[in-house]
Order: sequence, then C-alpha cells, then structure tokens
Amino acid sequence: MAGTPAPRIRYRVACADRHAHLFEVTLAIDAPTAGQRVSLPVWIPGSYLVREFAKNLQGLQARQGRRTLAVTQLDKASWQIDCAVGKPLMLSYQVCAYDNSVRTAWLDDDRGFFNATSLCLRVEGQTGEAHGLEVLAPPAKAGRARWACATSLAPAGIDKQGFGRYLAADYDELADSPVEMGAFWSVDFEVCGVPHRFAVAGAAASFDGDRLIADTRAICETQMRFWHGDKVGKRGGPKPPHERYVFMLNAVDDGYGGLEHRRSTALICARRDLPRHGSARQAEGYTTLLGLISHEYFHTWNVKRLRPAEFASYDYGRENYTELLWFFEGFTSYYDDLLLRRAGRIDDATYLRLVNKTINQVMQTPGRQVQSVAQASFDAWVKYYRQDEQTPNGTVSYYTKGALVALCFDLTLRAEGKGSLDDVMRQLWKTSGNGGPISEADIAGALQAVGGRSYAVELARWVHGTDELPLAELLRGRGVAVLDDPAQRAQELGLRVAESSGSVQIKVVLRGGAAEKAGLVANDEWLGIELAATRSQPAQAWRIGKLDDLALYLGAQKKMTALVARDRKLLRLPLAVPSGATTWRLVAHDAAKLSNWLAAA
Repeated sequence: MAGTPAPRIRYRVACADRHAHLFEVTLAIDAPTAGQRVSLPVWIPGSYLVREFAKNLQGLQARQGRRTLAVTQLDKASWQIDCAVGKPLMLSYQVCAYDNSVRTAWLDDDRGFFNATSLCLRVEGQTGEAHGLEVLAPPAKAGRARWACATSLAPAGIDKQGFGRYLAADYDELADSPVEMGAFWSVDFEVCGVPHRFAVAGAAASFDGDRLIADTRAICETQMRFWHGDKVGKRGGPKPPHERYVFMLNAVDDGYGGLEHRRSTALICARRDLPRHGSARQAEGYTTLLGLISHEYFHTWNVKRLRPAEFASYDYGRENYTELLWFFEGFTSYYDDLLLRRAGRIDDATYLRLVNKTINQVMQTPGRQVQSVAQASFDAWVKYYRQDEQTPNGTVSYYTKGALVALCFDLTLRAEGKGSLDDVMRQLWKTSGNGGPISEADIAGALQAVGGRSYAVELARWVHGTDELPLAELLRGRGVAVLDDPAQRAQELGLRVAESSGSVQIKVVLRGGAAEKAGLVANDEWLGIELAATRSQPAQAWRIGKLDDLALYLGAQKKMTALVARDRKLLRLPLAVPSGATTWRLVAHDAAKLSNWLAAA
C-alpha cells in the first residue's frame, strides 16, 4: 500500500507484561474534537451478550504534546478527554487479557490473541474513517520459538512474521478482524483463487496438519460453489465476496466454539479432537470440529454479508435485537453438516446421526412449547447466553430448532418439486445485492419466488408458533424412516445430571417430567433409593453413583423413594418411572431418495 496516506486514527498494541497478561495500547488521534469522547464496546457482534469489556481496561492517560490532559469517565465504558480541537491527541492504557475464548483477549508466555472490541477504544464521531493498527512483536526469550502474527486485515508494512502495520477501512472492519500471535503452526492454501491461511495454536505432536488442510479446502470449495456455481474463481466466472480468509484455531485441553468474521474466524477445540498422524478413522470429535469450521465459514455469506436489517449498523454500546437468529444461526446450522456431506467429509449414515441428535435435542426441550424460535432469537441476550437450570423449560435454541425449520423448508420445497432451500439462499444473495441487510419479508419473498406460492402459514407455525414441526412426514418422503427407541434413563425421568466421583448431581429438572412431579429440584444430590417390599423380596435401600445403577437395583419395579440431599437436609421423595418414553432413531430406507437430497449440488 505504498503511497497510501497514514490513517488519522492509529493504534499500537504491545505485549507489555505476558506474566501479568497485560497489553499496552497507544491510540493516536490526529484531529480530535474539543472534549473528544472515546468508548469501548460492551459486546462483540456474533456473540449476543453484554460482556463489559471495559472492566479489563486500566490506567487510561491522555496528552497533547507534553501536556497531560484530564480524563473524565462518563459511564461504564466511555470517557471524555479535556483536549483542544485539531491538535494531535495521544491516549495510552493497559488491558488485562485473561479470557482464553474466541470473544475477548488473551496474553501469556505462549500465545496472544485479541479482538479489537476488547482493546481498541472507539473515537466517537470518527468511527467511519480509516483506522491503522500496529502490532509489535514481543521480545524474544531464550529457548523459546519466535512468535508470528496472523490477521485478515490488509497489511500496510509488516515483517516476515506478520508484525507491523495494518489498515482497516473503518472501526467496524477493525472490530471484525481478530489478531492471533504466538509460535503457532500455519499453512497458506488457495480456494477458487482466494488465498486462505490456517493457523493452529496449542497442537500436540500427533497433529496431522495435511489432513486438516485437505478437509478444510474441500469444505471451502463446496461452499463457494454452493453460493456462486462451478465457475467461481475462474476466468469470466463470479468472484467470491472475500479476497482473503484466515482460520485461527486455538487447541486446548477442553473447549469448543467459534466466532465468525467477514474474512476470518476464531475457533477453539479440544486438542484431542484434532486429526492425528497414522489414524485413518475419523473420530467423532474431529467430525464435530469440521462441522464447526463449516459453520463459521458459511457465515462468510450468511450473517456477515446477508444480515438482519437491524444489524445494518451496529450499536456497540448496547444490545442489538433481532428476531432473525433462527435464520442466520439456525439455517447456518442446517447447512454446516449438510455441506460436510456434499464435500465428502462424512457419509449418509453419519449425516443422519447428526440430524438425529439435533431432533432429539429439540424434542427433549420443553421450552419449545413455551417460546417460538423467533422469540428465542430476540431473547438471546437474556436467555440463550445466560443459561441456567430453567433455560430448557422456558426457551428453545435458535441454533437447533432453526436448523430443523430449515430442514422442513428444504424438504417441503423438494416435495413440491419447486426447487430447494439452496435456491432460496441464492435468491436472497441475489436480491440483496450480493449480500446486504434483509428482513423476514425478504425471506418470505425468496421462498415464494422459488416455491411459487406463499409460505406465510409455515412461517407462522414453524417460526412464530410452538407447534411441533412435521419432521417425520417430511423425512419419510426423502427415504428416511423414523423409529422409536426406548429413552435413556435421564430422558425417561425428565432430568439432566452430572455424574462424578460416585455422586449424581441434579442439574436440570424438565417441565412435566417424573422428576418434577416427585419434587426433585436442580442442585439436589441424589444419594440413593428405597424400594418397598414385594412378595419375592424384602424392602431394600441402595446407594447410587450413576443413573445406570437404577437398572441394576430396580429390576422390573417402577416405583421407588429417591433419597436426596438438599441444603444439608435429607429428603425422601416418591418417584415413579413412567412407561413408554421413547427417542427418535433415523434409518435410511430409500438410498435413491436420500441421495437426491444429500448430494444435491
């Protein structure tokens, strides 16, 4: 970018103290207003919770030339600087970075990571201007590998390790471009003419990077062709919306999650879930990781470009509400595994197991009959992202039920012979101007354009209502039989538990179930059971360490007295095991019909 004028807003980020987890941030504002205000976001787009990033900011100081200026805090996340107009203003402060997630910032001796929403103050009134970011390399330590830096921002003067200056068109782009630092494993590869990079931190020696790249490339190619056709990236063909892309994966002992960005994604997974040298079998954990990669990459189109009209411009200082997360997260959840199948990363049986799991998760959530998936989207800020023991009874996941709504629309369109949900997604991309803000009316319009009729009734029932979805009927039409299997013990009793060290802890008591009727509550410790005398056996009492112990001690009996500890009290609660509780099992019975759905281009 030779010859490009330096942006008038510039950040310099240094690793001030890796043991104290402190970043040092310097912010230069060339043309401040009188009484310039600055603020730090309270949330990060894609993660719908007020996280109060300002709690980690400390030591804010300001000066113009040699003059130290007064800084007045206005509220929890904004400050006013007593500065003169027009004269360059310099701010400096530290940020404590000790959240090893994809949403905030982290710094220690092994790794650095940050989102600008956690480190970079917004310059009020100038957020639409170009922003510069300089990332300084930390001092090398004897016996330690040299650090590198990865980000999707456009370089404006960097060294071979990636440290140096970057440029963002505005604050939104800066906020949407996380930065990874450390001695990470990294590979560059190309997909349909677009440069991609995959950086992995924390991998063990068994990590098979070649396999990860081969699988990721297949996923990316499949998704590019899904949206833009087989000629994408070729001469005269359509161009993808992103000119570069970076995957940043942090492998830890135990963790899972991802956050989407326009040209990158930050991921976290359990180290054991990475592919391993010498292992031909695809482990379930690795399949889950590939699904996460597929999910976040699909967001490149669906939510980062196609996006709710309410997100046309972000307000970083408060909650931003929309009823459309069932579409942007739920439909993405439908396509993440479906496109794994089309990319040849899983087979039909594995795909059906994944759909089966999603169906049973929703069916075992009483909140699906309380709150619609549109309401659940709107309430994400206070329900989905603030889950407690009552969450399954009061709401439903817009990820899982949204995925099933997508499945129902897809199979309905296919059954009517009018196209598929694939056509609806591409129709929305086209009518929005190749990615732009959309409303539910636009989704309804795209459904009608493809299907040739109104789908207002389905939207009312499936999205805004709490009726059960017609899953069994639609799946049978695609060659999938729905069988009833006996429910597992927890589902049978209507509870969720944690089992460890010979103890059964009640985590959730589901609405309307046997456990609720017996009077069990969350946080009870289930110690044992008492059985009444029968003709063949005397009265008995047993200590239990896991739910599976019930099968051993109950035999054919259905009634027991549960012995529980609650608030240091010992309680005896009569509990009856209900009969006939079942769970779904999906089985392919017509391979041709199934293939027509799963392998569709």
